[in-house]
Amino acid sequence: MNTSSLKVLIIGKVWPEPASSAAGSRMMELIEVFQSEDWQVTFASAASESQFAVDLKSCGVECASVSINSSSFDHFAGELNPDIVVFDRFMTEEQFGWRVAEQCPGALRILDTEDLHFLREGRYQACKKGKEFETSDLFNDKAKREIASILRCDLSLIISEFETNLLEETFRIDKQLLLYLPFLLEQISENSVNNWKSFDNREDFISIGNFLHEPNWNAVLYLKEEIWPLIRAELPKAELHIYGAYSSQKVQQLHNESEGFLIKGRAESATDVVGASRMLLAPLRFGAGLKGKLVEAMQCGTPSVTTTIGAEGMNGNLPWPGFISDDPREFADRAIQLYKNEELWKNKQEKGLEVIHRRFDKETHSVRLIERIKEVRENLEAHRHHNFMGSMLQHHTLASTKFMGKWIEAKNRITD
Repeated sequence: MNTSSLKVLIIGKVWPEPASSAAGSRMMELIEVFQSEDWQVTFASAASESQFAVDLKSCGVECASVSINSSSFDHFAGELNPDIVVFDRFMTEEQFGWRVAEQCPGALRILDTEDLHFLREGRYQACKKGKEFETSDLFNDKAKREIASILRCDLSLIISEFETNLLEETFRIDKQLLLYLPFLLEQISENSVNNWKSFDNREDFISIGNFLHEPNWNAVLYLKEEIWPLIRAELPKAELHIYGAYSSQKVQQLHNESEGFLIKGRAESATDVVGASRMLLAPLRFGAGLKGKLVEAMQCGTPSVTTTIGAEGMNGNLPWPGFISDDPREFADRAIQLYKNEELWKNKQEKGLEVIHRRFDKETHSVRLIERIKEVRENLEAHRHHNFMGSMLQHHTLASTKFMGKWIEAKNRITD
């Protein structure tokens, strides 16, 4: 099968913002892999373009605005006739998957989960109720939707080994439908390491993350109310700089110079501000997937203190480049210890290099992705026959979601 000139259609929930979120960076990594194979990439979205969205056209990507619940997408997809369609998050597959299956039946359908939304939701609800997370919290409505989407697709990209194991062991998803694909990162050069700021040339703590992402907002509140006062009591001159895109009024109200708790808003360069800080704090109490802020800290030589959920799926069996703690008092003590001890700090900094090089090597994982795509495409009919549950779900989706979408389209036409 000729794969030298494949057409790839990516349908995104939003336009990629790599400077704002790990999801945006992840999408650009995938695009780069596809382009390295000389595949033609088209990115389509029904969202409005943000001023912070990356200029995809300058990256050699064709762009298209599409509409939800509109047959105009059918004409667009049919005319493009892609060989591969990537859905960015399960919600996008719900909206456009049945149309792709109808208009481009021979196209390989790939779901990039970003992270498992139902896992994040289950942990969030448990946190809101003030109780320990249990396996039963996973069986929510979002799980039914997301797993149905995984089954309808030919291949799903799972960013964390923890999530891969969860799908295979708890939900009995066939491993042939899943591909573990973490962040795809370049090796950190010796020159980059030599340009890192030294322990003495760094100061203060940093927290960074998109405020539209609920786990990040919750972590900032946790820092404000429980952890930072403990650190500040021991380090009265230290400051905590809070960076993040889309900071609202409720975020700005937390700013307090007398406490050294400073809301900075969007960072022009996350690398610059993380690389100038002595430590990164990420006390995430719920969430899923891999945490871009923690990878960025490793790339900048900035040790971190985070929680079990923050570190989940990141370091495997390798030592963490900092400390992991779920207790606020211990979290603060570890942060203080690391902040004051240069020898310990340097040791933890080196651990970050090992994690990046051994866990997220771009070349290794890119080859696995392309090989898997080619393998499934070459045996697509047999692959789909093996996934009978997915075929059944696709059948019923065409018989239900399709007509709901057509009803909404007709309703909108009458309203207009």
